[in-house]
Amino acid sequence: MQIVAVGLNHKSAPVSVRERIAFTAEQQEEALRQLVSAPEILEGMLLSTCNRVELYACSHDGAAAEARLKDFLCEFHGLDDSHLANHLYEFRAEQAVRHLFRVAASLDSMVIGEPQILGQLKEAFARAEGCRSVGLILTRLLHKTFSVAKRVRSETAIASQAVSISYSAVELARKIFGTLEDRTVMMIGAGEMCELAARHLVNHQTAGLLVANRTLERALQLAKQFNGRAVPFNDFPDYLPQADIVLASTGASGYLLTRGQVEKVIRQRKNRPMFFIDIAVPRNIEPEVNQVDNAYLYDIDDLQKVIDANLKERRKAAEKAETIIDQEVGRYQRWLNDLELTPTIRELQQHLEDIRRRELEKTFAQLNGLGTKERQALEACTGAMIKKILHQPIAVLKERRQDMTGEQYLDAARVLFGLDGPTDDTKS
Repeated sequence: MQIVAVGLNHKSAPVSVRERIAFTAEQQEEALRQLVSAPEILEGMLLSTCNRVELYACSHDGAAAEARLKDFLCEFHGLDDSHLANHLYEFRAEQAVRHLFRVAASLDSMVIGEPQILGQLKEAFARAEGCRSVGLILTRLLHKTFSVAKRVRSETAIASQAVSISYSAVELARKIFGTLEDRTVMMIGAGEMCELAARHLVNHQTAGLLVANRTLERALQLAKQFNGRAVPFNDFPDYLPQADIVLASTGASGYLLTRGQVEKVIRQRKNRPMFFIDIAVPRNIEPEVNQVDNAYLYDIDDLQKVIDANLKERRKAAEKAETIIDQEVGRYQRWLNDLELTPTIRELQQHLEDIRRRELEKTFAQLNGLGTKERQALEACTGAMIKKILHQPIAVLKERRQDMTGEQYLDAARVLFGLDGPTDDTKS
């Protein structure tokens, strides 16, 4: 039995290709039904996100399954295989298992450590379960995949460092204030990154949100979205003493906040600290604000430096994660090999026992004068011969199940002893 994976992602294909083979939510159930209707595919699962489209399957014939998965992608979307040939990757056996583990642990993501992919995988598996396109093999694989991702996150720092502009701003705010509960946030402008940062901050149970924007309608919209309050844009300095955290992201050409204004606000706040995040380009807040006691100002370059340092830490964590994945790949592969090894050994033992029994019956029929002791001696002798003949093959099969050659030895044993088809012995 082999696990096979075929697909493409943000590293192997541009978005113009990815979007052509992406599966909509409505298409995925039908795709799964078609996938497992192929004789080469025993079980199948489909993962389709904005950054990757991947098919996973288990099969008795890895090469045939791989070819079928490639053809399926082209046929389902009505594409010539030349459109995908240079973009698809394929993995079999241990490499397929390792790839899936790396995907789940976000080591193969555009941003290492991002958490969304694990949720997307769980949704893909639930959909496959609903369509009954997965069985024992892929179900065990996906359960192992989820536990591997959990282990990577709990034993490494791969997701502990902020690597987006918006989230790094939140992490810095937490370092300054300790906790963000009961803190008030002010948004000056409604830029996308500013809105994302506000969303992250509100998710940390901040006390309130003030929104100032040149377009009042937009301010009212955002205030409603975050359960906050819109304030007149021209009057926002009057509301600054209420704010612990200020996010600035407008298209203004000059400074909206100067050092002098912030000094006045800090005095009004009786020196309680304030955190300013200036995500605008050109900047909205005068850089000298950082020289004011209890005022902490970070612009977009400062945040990028934090992100670069955090990415470096994530890459270190990724090295440890790869070691964890290597361990878990070996464990799953041993389980998969054992799944086939035990019945193969039993079949092998039974096969030779059947041959022994038939040959003894022929011998007994030709030697009518054999007594009970002679018959028992022949039974014991031939039984001992079978055990000795099987000892080395079985020992090798058990030993080799630990590595990638295990499946090859298993296949060879089944062919050599005719376990998958009639041989001259079984015909006679």
